[in-house]
Amino acid sequence: MPELPEVETTRRGIAPHVCGRRIDGLIVRQRRLRWPVPADLGQHLEGRRIDAVGRRGKYLLLSLGTGTLIIHLGMSGSLRILRRPDPPGPHDHIDLLLEDETRLRFTDPRRFGAWLWSAGTAAQHPLLATLGPEPLETGFNAGHLHALARRRRSAVKSFIMNSRVVVGVGNIYANEALFRAGIHPARAAGRISLARYERLVEAIKTVLREAIDQGGTTLRDFVDGEGRPGYFRHNLQVYQRGAQDCPRCGAVIRESRIGQRSSYFCARCQR
Repeated sequence: MPELPEVETTRRGIAPHVCGRRIDGLIVRQRRLRWPVPADLGQHLEGRRIDAVGRRGKYLLLSLGTGTLIIHLGMSGSLRILRRPDPPGPHDHIDLLLEDETRLRFTDPRRFGAWLWSAGTAAQHPLLATLGPEPLETGFNAGHLHALARRRRSAVKSFIMNSRVVVGVGNIYANEALFRAGIHPARAAGRISLARYERLVEAIKTVLREAIDQGGTTLRDFVDGEGRPGYFRHNLQVYQRGAQDCPRCGAVIRESRIGQRSSYFCARCQR
């Protein structure tokens, strides 16, 4: 599914094409997404200008002055900029029509995405109010993780994927960061030292920045605002490489299930 680097890539891709433009209309072909698209959403959007395109965790935030359009890409969603009214496909559920005939088209084969409206401060919306710090900002540091992990027996991989602990560290990047930090994904979060959390924080930041620079990771569906795939998949060292050689020591990369998610690690390099 699109994780933080893919959502940030999407944000950077669409922002130059939508910021400052007036919204002329909204076409909703399918309202039954993860949460139903509000019936009055078009009334909140039409005639308003998009002031900015922000991001909070995996949510895109289109600021309109009177409120915020909250978009989540779900498991398989993507946003594309169209400069002509191409006929919609079966999974093209929403078009946002802009004043210069540009369209922002939302495609979501599995329909786990969302388009919602927040009339107040977006940060207070129920979906955003309890989120942890952004991993690329200064509020996310080893002290934060070490303090929250105290006496926790849950696996460290599940711990860093908890959006109340830190936002946007999904399965792909949790696997990659733990490998770079040399930490076994099943180790109890409360049994990791501050020094090792310092290495993990640095690994998370590095992996996410590299992925953003490469346009994210395309494993199946993801494309950016121009329809281009992400290329970070060529930099993956352990994710989906079970039974292959570890790029660091040559041992076999193992695969297991942690928190109902596929986990990949080197038992020799990660302790």
